[in-house]
Amino acid sequence: MPDNKEILVWDILVRLFHWFLVISFVVAYLTAEESEQWHAYFGYAVMGLISFRMVWGVIGSKYARFRDFVYSPRAVYRYLKILLAKQPEYYIGHNPAGGWMIVALLISLFVVTVSGLKLYAIEEGRGPLAGGAADEITVISAAYADEVRDEKSTGRERGRGRPRHKENIWEEVHEVSANLMLLLIFLHVAGVIVSSRLHHENLVKAMITGKKKVLPDA
Repeated sequence: MPDNKEILVWDILVRLFHWFLVISFVVAYLTAEESEQWHAYFGYAVMGLISFRMVWGVIGSKYARFRDFVYSPRAVYRYLKILLAKQPEYYIGHNPAGGWMIVALLISLFVVTVSGLKLYAIEEGRGPLAGGAADEITVISAAYADEVRDEKSTGRERGRGRPRHKENIWEEVHEVSANLMLLLIFLHVAGVIVSSRLHHENLVKAMITGKKKVLPDA
């Protein structure tokens, strides 16, 4: 069977975004406990990349636009149903499930970075969200002082009852959203592997070269 025709699907900006995002998230995740400064820097990088992708998803090339790969829930259900039957439809760009995975990844990354910046502003008084941090720190300090007085007057053991620090809320949001990102990344990689096997194509290579084969059923 002759080779199918290859066309450019992922433009250079989409490819650079993808791999810089992978690097930035991995470094930010690995430096979370080791270097707060580098963790923050790469968090900024992630936020910048997300901002670019949101804009490029509107004004970018054909297959980079959200309108090309954000399908209706019915289309996603139909695609997953035939995927289970191992006879999935072929899409030149993102398939319906992959399209919604991209949206989920972007939203989760946004929550991770915003909660991280908020936590950084409250704890260190630094970052773009540090403008109102002084007021929050004052509130936190007052709440903590009230709790200490309550503990002394009631004889309660410290750590029981309500949380000592208001920033614990942002810390929890940051941690949960980061763990959710790991789950989504796992599902994304699994989807790439399954799709590559079923369609006999190398999607990782496609995200490097930008080219994909146009299969007969496309």
